[in-house]
Amino acid sequence: MTPSDAPEQHDAFVEEVLERLGRRLVIGLPLGLGKPNRVVNAFYRRAKADPTLRLELVTALSLDPPTPTSELERRFVEPFASRHFGTDYPRLDYVGDLQRKEVPDNVEVTEFYLQSGAGLGNPLMQRRHISSNYTHVARDLVDRGVNLVLQLVADSGDGALSLSSNPDLTLEVARRLEETGRPYQLVAQPHPDLPFMYGDAVVQESFFHRVLPPASRQPLFAVPRTPVSTQDYWVGLHASTLVRDGGTLQIGIGALSDALVHALLLRHRENDTYRELVAPGPEGIGGLEPFREGLYGASEMFMDGFMHLYRGGILTRRVYDDMERQRAANRGERPPDSGGGADPGAVMDAAFFLGSRTFYQFLRGLDPDERRLFRMMSVERINQLYGGSEELEVLQRRGARFFNTCMMTTVTGAAVSDGLDDHRVVSGVGGQYNFVAMAHAMADGRSVLMMRSSRQSGGRTTSNVVWEYPHVTIPRHLRDVVVTEYGIAELRGKTDEECIQAMVQITDRRFQDELVERARKAGKLAPEWEVPAEARANTPKQLRDRLRARFGETGGAAEAFPTYPFGSDFTPLEERLVEGLQLLERRSASRRAILATLLKGRPREHPEALARMGLQQPRGLRERFYARLLAGALADVSPSPARSPWSRR
Repeated sequence: MTPSDAPEQHDAFVEEVLERLGRRLVIGLPLGLGKPNRVVNAFYRRAKADPTLRLELVTALSLDPPTPTSELERRFVEPFASRHFGTDYPRLDYVGDLQRKEVPDNVEVTEFYLQSGAGLGNPLMQRRHISSNYTHVARDLVDRGVNLVLQLVADSGDGALSLSSNPDLTLEVARRLEETGRPYQLVAQPHPDLPFMYGDAVVQESFFHRVLPPASRQPLFAVPRTPVSTQDYWVGLHASTLVRDGGTLQIGIGALSDALVHALLLRHRENDTYRELVAPGPEGIGGLEPFREGLYGASEMFMDGFMHLYRGGILTRRVYDDMERQRAANRGERPPDSGGGADPGAVMDAAFFLGSRTFYQFLRGLDPDERRLFRMMSVERINQLYGGSEELEVLQRRGARFFNTCMMTTVTGAAVSDGLDDHRVVSGVGGQYNFVAMAHAMADGRSVLMMRSSRQSGGRTTSNVVWEYPHVTIPRHLRDVVVTEYGIAELRGKTDEECIQAMVQITDRRFQDELVERARKAGKLAPEWEVPAEARANTPKQLRDRLRARFGETGGAAEAFPTYPFGSDFTPLEERLVEGLQLLERRSASRRAILATLLKGRPREHPEALARMGLQQPRGLRERFYARLLAGALADVSPSPARSPWSRR
């Protein structure tokens, strides 16, 4: 099939669809990576030109290169975005119009999961958000009247296609649409860079009503890797003690997940060092030993972390879609021959993937036999135990540890993960509730919510352990395990008082007394109870001191726990600039802090950094101000160390 992304071909296809389906289109688009951007833009362009056409786009994670919000951000972001995403990356036109609040009246953009924080200041995005568990989204899409699905796929060249990055909803949406009897169209566009993934993702061309010519000019969206702080690393270290050798792992994306993966690699490769840093978790949940049996991944999201665990010799436990073979594998025996040809089993089952450029190269570089170890399937199969194969899935997912991140947790164990107190949505529920509920449905499964105990915003430090919140993502009756940088609180089956005591002990010292007082006033805590002395040491300084005690004062801690543990998409100079810009953002709420930073600035001491920002020869008062301000921030930033040895293959 000849690649072509000619606009006239897309426009002609739009007219064909309108003839078949009419002038009310509800287009379902895959979450994240699987959107054929140029085709989507053709439909959006047509709707903008014709007010009589009604168009609704229903999707999640409309990925878009970063949009700078300040002059200094612009100077940093524009060169980076050009290099990282390419100068020809086809941005989704509707995303730009959403940001400018210029979406026409005849178009609605509805999303069930947002890029974190992208919609906070946008009433259009807030009003059009759907709060839905991931396993219910296919149902909700069909109920909204979806009649057209557009998806990028991988092409084998022999009549088979792979839903590749996004079998998550498409399989179930197709089944439900067929049951409605309504006219609809499933349309695929092959992408030459998408890896051909196996499992339930493999379909025949006849699954789709139309297969368009391949997308030749749409680079895969590579998520920039994020920095990991000391605070994050301690969360990951504590969480890693909850993982059982021979068990099952679910994790998401972000700094806390990277910290967990890094800690698991440390546990496996440098076990003596690992044991010097951590204490055993609650009895009977995890372990501290290296991984001899290995782990199996069952996660809605397949991302870089699982690649590192596979390369590191941890993601090695195979599961089989056959009861007899799975029972044998669980007994440590060699699974009997399936009788239907060689079945290699799988070390990973997932519903969608998204990650870095390195991650995509890893998947493409696997030979087909090895790639079969990573199966892609519907989110309904991954995120729950319903559907008729519960007994097999429980055997496969033995010792499951479902790790999710949250923004805040109440002292009685309810979690806030998707929105603010005024109900503005930060991201979405996604699959978090699904995995929490599944953990409670399994005899040996555990739900683990990871979070930072405090956050900084506007020059203030605020506790993420709170007494109450107007709404929650996970109710307190589903409480299980919560992890912060100060330790682990096991809450399942505990009284409210026991939960409050456990949560206070993993809270930053600065906020413990207020929580204790609120609990006593509510009659939830005995008047004589006191915060244990060891928990009174819960301070950021104490965490840094513990690392210095182990690694010394010569930078060993920074080498063992680097800012970018799995490599960076920034140059070393850009890493320093990122830290400097973040420092300025934290200080921006205080005129005194900004003035002190400005007075500290010595532009001549940072010529390369200022050259990267186009400020090496400032013109005018404004640019001289920026140059000096940035130099003042960089004076408080140290160079980034190399990656740690146990993060490498």
